[in-house]
Amino acid sequence: MQWVLASGNKGKIREFREIFGDRIVGYDELIAPFEVEESASTFAGNALLKARAVYERLGENPRMAVLADDSGISVPALGGVPGIYSARYAGEGASDRENLRKLIGELEKRGIERTPAYYTAAIAIVSPVGEYVVHGWMHGEVIPEARGEGGFGYDPMFIPEGFTQTLGELDSSVKQSISHRYRAAERARPLLDLIERSLALHKSS
Repeated sequence: MQWVLASGNKGKIREFREIFGDRIVGYDELIAPFEVEESASTFAGNALLKARAVYERLGENPRMAVLADDSGISVPALGGVPGIYSARYAGEGASDRENLRKLIGELEKRGIERTPAYYTAAIAIVSPVGEYVVHGWMHGEVIPEARGEGGFGYDPMFIPEGFTQTLGELDSSVKQSISHRYRAAERARPLLDLIERSLALHKSS
């Protein structure tokens, strides 16, 4: 069974392949990239919008499930921002660096040197046997500076709980084992296995 990821983000595709292996295929390897308006008010809602859109474009296939991730960072001291707007915090089409700089700037404006924050990941699965959504979280703190060259997005300013280094400084294998996306993916894995078994039974009946 083919697991198609509804993302063209190379960093995200790499993380999913580290978790699920080479069974993950970026949707832009199969069809031309297109934009999906993320108009939902939750991570789960936006993940479902993306998964459904790609599933429909690919056409129903009994050997395919589409996964979509919507994730972001929330800083309670700033009212929970950027939240679902993490990917476009500095404006539509903003780069990771621009979003990072804006969040650092917001902390600096308020004189915040360190404050609690958390990442949320929602993974939606759209398949011939139904739709599912799972979540994962990673708690820690943010600082008003970027440290390290690893990871992507807000990783260089996020220090996960139990560590002294930012995600940008930690080895990728460490990040993989604690990340919000990894935790959500581990919850998605048994669902994908169940989908495969259900399709296999349907085919043999």
